[in-house]
Formats: sequence, structure tokens, C-alpha cells
Amino acid sequence: MLTFKKPGVEQFFRVNFIQNFAVSPDESQIVFSSNFTGHYNLWAMDLPNTFPYQLTFHNQSCHSLTYDKNNNFLLTSFDHDGNELAQIYALPTKGGDLKPVRVQEDARHMQPQLSHDGKKLYYTSSKGNPTFLNTYCYDLETEEETVVLEGEGAATYLVDVSKNEKSYITLKHFANTYSLAYLVENGEQHLLTPPTEKQHTVSGAIFASEGSIYFLTNFEEDMTYLAHFDIHTKEFSRVPTKEGIEFSDIQFDKENGLLYLCSSVGVVDELYTFNINENTLTKVDLPVDSIDKVVVAKSGNVYILGRSAVMPFNIFKKELGSSEWIKLTNYQVPGVTEDELSDPEVIKYPSYDGLEIEALFFRPKKDVDNGHVILWPHGGPQASERKFFRSYFQFAIHQGYSIFAPNFRGSSNYGLKFMKMVEGDWGHGPRLDNIHGLEWLIENGYAKRDKIFLMGGSYGGYMALLLHGRHPEYFKAVIDIFGVSNLFSFIESVPEHWKPVMKQWVGDPVENKEKLTEDTPITYLETMTKPMLIIQGANDPRVVKAESDQIVEALQAKGREVEYLVLDDEGHGFSKKENEIKVYQTILQFLNKHL
Repeated sequence: MLTFKKPGVEQFFRVNFIQNFAVSPDESQIVFSSNFTGHYNLWAMDLPNTFPYQLTFHNQSCHSLTYDKNNNFLLTSFDHDGNELAQIYALPTKGGDLKPVRVQEDARHMQPQLSHDGKKLYYTSSKGNPTFLNTYCYDLETEEETVVLEGEGAATYLVDVSKNEKSYITLKHFANTYSLAYLVENGEQHLLTPPTEKQHTVSGAIFASEGSIYFLTNFEEDMTYLAHFDIHTKEFSRVPTKEGIEFSDIQFDKENGLLYLCSSVGVVDELYTFNINENTLTKVDLPVDSIDKVVVAKSGNVYILGRSAVMPFNIFKKELGSSEWIKLTNYQVPGVTEDELSDPEVIKYPSYDGLEIEALFFRPKKDVDNGHVILWPHGGPQASERKFFRSYFQFAIHQGYSIFAPNFRGSSNYGLKFMKMVEGDWGHGPRLDNIHGLEWLIENGYAKRDKIFLMGGSYGGYMALLLHGRHPEYFKAVIDIFGVSNLFSFIESVPEHWKPVMKQWVGDPVENKEKLTEDTPITYLETMTKPMLIIQGANDPRVVKAESDQIVEALQAKGREVEYLVLDDEGHGFSKKENEIKVYQTILQFLNKHL
């Protein structure tokens, strides 16, 4: 009888992902960005057939994707090797050459959307106003372009355009916890929320009719809820739905008068429909734990891109009136069943000041458990670790490592007050939340004090460096993936449209010099004595290569053991399969070397 060896770690290197997707107006086609071939390109499926065929050979990450209202073409945007300078192109629905629509190499074009008649393109761009951004209207027939709105005071984004194109919804982003939305009509701006000095956020605003705007906000509250703005009377009102949950996205089924509302409840997502005619909220059962995108078709059918801890990105469809989700893609770990993967335990523990912290703990199977735990502080920092699939989690778990991923103070999905706790305090409260989490693990038998590794990316890379410098006794070795090493240089090097938020988010280099010095990892070179692996994308526009260069050079000058991997054609992440595999192999070799 034939026998087969147990799947190895290489299986996890070969997992494919979906970045984005769109559904044609007649629902005859779905287009999605996937790395089937090792690079991200657009693929399509002619429904109900779910066999994909390739549309583009551009080999770059897709930032946006939408159909022309008449199904004549696709509008999409790509960056180049992770530089995040997205350029806008048009593409025939059956594939072919990309036609440049709005391209300027030194500018970033964001949130493109077509007018209701499909003749005009609206988008926000850094061109001409790199700090505060401008919104443009480009006529696809005459090729004439006009500035619709000049941003000022904060980065200003276009959110939605009315059907008659006489009104707009815009968003001013002062900070991740402070954003205001406006109705712009006849040259006048009207705040969607009542005037107040208390910071709050607005997100997901949509024109539901000529007289109504629905949007999400936490105005005068800690959690984000559904609100309404009457365009005629300019009155704001809260829409009664459900207490104690955090809404995170809104989509509109105009034909049936239904709002689809995504909510985040700690580490999982939920989906609701709200009937605007009957004022009723209904929970929708989900086939996933985390929702990345919702598309509502004109028919009322709904499509989602989602994942769970043991299932990679997949696209699902639910027909109007049905409770059944149809799985349209079948992405999985090759040769590995979901039962062989690790679904995390959700734990809660008190931090140094009594604040409750929620965390995920992933365990390997008993027959491979090597007794070691990897602490994973997530990126953001105003984001959160969710029950969603990460290849580098599951491949490490498959090799016997447990993973501890805490949602320290400052994480999203726990209310505005919790999220604000990291602002101006990148290195004290969140750092101690991580340390008290480790102590809780040790006291409760989840970890052994001499068997802990540390790995993080972005803000998590910053935290990995800081924890290494301030608490080296906890860790055997440390992995930093494009992490901030110096808060002073980081503040100066971020993209221009980020700079207005840096004072509130991180601090002021002059006013907060002492605090920033205290929270800067490179301050603690003397105590960074454990072996390190540092990984960096050369084109990273968020945490530039100089952040990793300076910490590597400083540590090497002191004779420390530091491995440095630079990916010349990547940015703030890994978009090419060969690079992803190289990173995974390097991480695994480093961990196993220091067991």
C-alpha cells in the first residue's frame, strides 16, 4: 500500500492569496488580484464557471478594482515593487493591454471611482498637493481634468459622489482617531457630525438617496455606530442598531433598501443588514472569521472576501433571500487540511495597571511541540491581531512553535478610548502590556521563561527592537521585519500626507524630545545583546530602509550577531512569492538555529 510523508513546511510557502476583487454589473464575471503565478496579476472567472483565467501580466500589487457601469472595461490601479505610488489604468474585461488613464510616477492616486454614467473618473491624488492631497475629476471622453477639491489642514479624501455629481462626501484625516466628514454642495462644506472639540472619527459615508447620507461614527461615544445625515435639513441623528459592537464598514443595496454593516468584535468580524425602510437590524451568518471586502450586486446578491485562522483568503457569494454561502474560490494550504492547522485560543489577562488585554494563543500539535513561544506584537499600532490566516504563523506552528499575539493598548476594535492609548506613547504602555502578557503566560503554564522568541513587523518590528533593548532577559533571539528603529528619523521620513498626523500619533521631536528618546529603540544599543534577524524592503515608503540600516550598522559596530536581509523589489510587505519564500526560509533557519 502506498504511504506518503507528512507535509513539510514548504507547503505553507506555496499558499496563494487574493488582494482584491470586483463583480461585473450583470454578475457574469468576477475579477480578482491573486499571486497564482508567484506575482500578483488580475484573474477572472465567468460565472457560474469558477475556473480562473489570467487577464494581466503586469506582476504588481493591485490597489483598487472596479467595473465600468456598462461592463465595457475595468478600472484598476497598481504600484511598482511596493512603492505604493498607485497609478490608474483601464483594461478590457476579457484582458489585454493596460491603458494608462492617470499616471504620474512621483504621485499616488487613491480611491478612484466612476460617475454613475461611467463617463467621468473621480480620484484623490498626492500630485500638486502632496501633504493635504487634491481630488480630481477626469472626463474619459474629452480627457479634460479639473480639481474638484483642494485639501487643506489635513489629508483630504473623496469618499462618495452623488448621482447627479453636484455633491460630494469628503473626509479630513487629522489622526487615526480623529477624522471629520463633510457634505460638499454648491461650494459649501457641511459637517456630518455636530460641531464639537471632542475628537471622534467618521468612516464609510454613502449617499443613500438625494436626501440621505448614512455613515459610521463614534461621535460622543466610545464605539462606532450607524448614523444618518439629512441633506435637506442638515440634521445629524444616530440610528438605533445594537449596543456594544464596533461597526467598521458599510455597503448599500439600493434596490432593496439594505445597508450591509461589518462589525468588529475583538478578534472576529460579524455582518449585519439594516433595512432603512423598516429600521430593522439582522445578523448574517458568516463562513469566515474576518471580512476583508464586501460587494453588493444590483440584484441584491452579496459577495465577500474573507478568511479565518485556518483558511486563507477566499471569495463567497450569498444570494438575496438565502442563508447559504457559496464558495467561489478554493484557496488552502496545499496538502494540509484545516484540521491540521492551529485555530487560536482567545485569552484575556490584566496588564500592569489592571487594563484587560485580549490576545490570541496558537498551539502546535503535541507531537511536534518544541516548547518554544514566539511573541508577536502586531503592526499598526492602531490595528489588531484577528482570527485570520497568516502563512508565517501556521508554518512556524507546523514546526513546533507556539505564537502569542496580544492586542495591546492602542489596538483597534476595542473602542476609541482604548485606541487612543498609544498616541504619544509608543513605547511605555504597549511595551508593558506585552511584558505582562509574557508573565501571565509563564505563570499559567503557557510558556517557559527560557524558551521565548520575539518577532514583529512594522510597529511590531519597532516593538521587537524596543523590547529587545529594554527587556533582553526574556528572549532567546529577535526578528525585526521593517521596524522603526529611531522615532526621530521616522517622523521625518514618512510619506508627506502622513506628516500632519505625526505630532498626535507619535510626538513632536522638539516638544517631546525626552519622551521620544526614551521610546526610541536605538537608545538601548548596549542591552541589545541577543541574536537578531532584520528584514527590510528597499522600496518601503512607510518605514524607509534607513531605519533598518542604522540599527544594523550600529549593532554590527558593537560586534553583535545580526543577520540582515534586504529585498530590492519590495516595499512594506512581500508581494512576490519568491521573496516571500526567501523570507520564510530565512526566518525558519534563524529560529531553528537558536532553539
